[in-house]
Amino acid sequence: MHVDDPVRLGETRLGNGRVLGWAEWGPPNGRPVLLSPGAATSRWLGFGWDVLDELGVRLISVDRPGLGVSTPAPGRTFADHAADIKELAERRDLGRPLMVANSQGAPFGFACAVEGVVAALTVTSGSDEIADPVFAPMLPEELRGLVETVKTDPARAEGVFAGFSLQAMWDMVMGGSPKSDLAVYQAPAFADAYRKALEEGFAQGTAGYARDTVLAMGRWPFDLGAITVPVDLWYGEEDASHSPDNGARLATRIPGAVRHVVPGIGGAVLWTRSEEILRTLLSRA
Repeated sequence: MHVDDPVRLGETRLGNGRVLGWAEWGPPNGRPVLLSPGAATSRWLGFGWDVLDELGVRLISVDRPGLGVSTPAPGRTFADHAADIKELAERRDLGRPLMVANSQGAPFGFACAVEGVVAALTVTSGSDEIADPVFAPMLPEELRGLVETVKTDPARAEGVFAGFSLQAMWDMVMGGSPKSDLAVYQAPAFADAYRKALEEGFAQGTAGYARDTVLAMGRWPFDLGAITVPVDLWYGEEDASHSPDNGARLATRIPGAVRHVVPGIGGAVLWTRSEEILRTLLSRA
């Protein structure tokens, strides 16, 4: 697999003094598409490297607070995240960008869509709202216990997640992925870029990842039914870790959402169907 390092790296200082780090690929005058990365990963890992120039896409991956080079923001909320992205877009003259949200980045993307910060949203292998009681019977016992801890004692849960390490994340992904995904994740160029993204993601410690995870695994405090921008949901048919039903119920909760289920792949669908995903997103704008 061909993988490109970021073409441009930078940091943007917000009005409250915090910094958001970002990385870019594609033409600098292309259509801005923000990337909300997956769990514990920094701005370093993009996608669609071979087609960005052809499609005229300026891909911009943004570090959430406490990950990569972005300033920590203890106690941050989904609303805080949407406000950060709105201000980043204003300060960088991005207009109302499009967004791709991958894996654990999904609920942060939904928060931006609810607030109208983005003009269209694509979610790939999106983490579902597993704290929804309807999913409880479908969850493994250990995960069900973690969800309950997030609900009853979020501070304790955040401490549990703060004990997670880079190697634990790597092992979890590699040990829990189907062979179709491992063919992507273990390709040398991709593995190097993913490892670099994890190293940067944990560079300031584990607090940023822990806060992300408590937010993602709890009840989401926004109304998906209030989303008025186009939303596409992409899941690999072999994905058994991001949504108990591969986004079927999630799609019914978002007005006009279009769900795509791709055979022969799991959570790596963002990288195996990059062109199709981007072309579909651009068509929604």
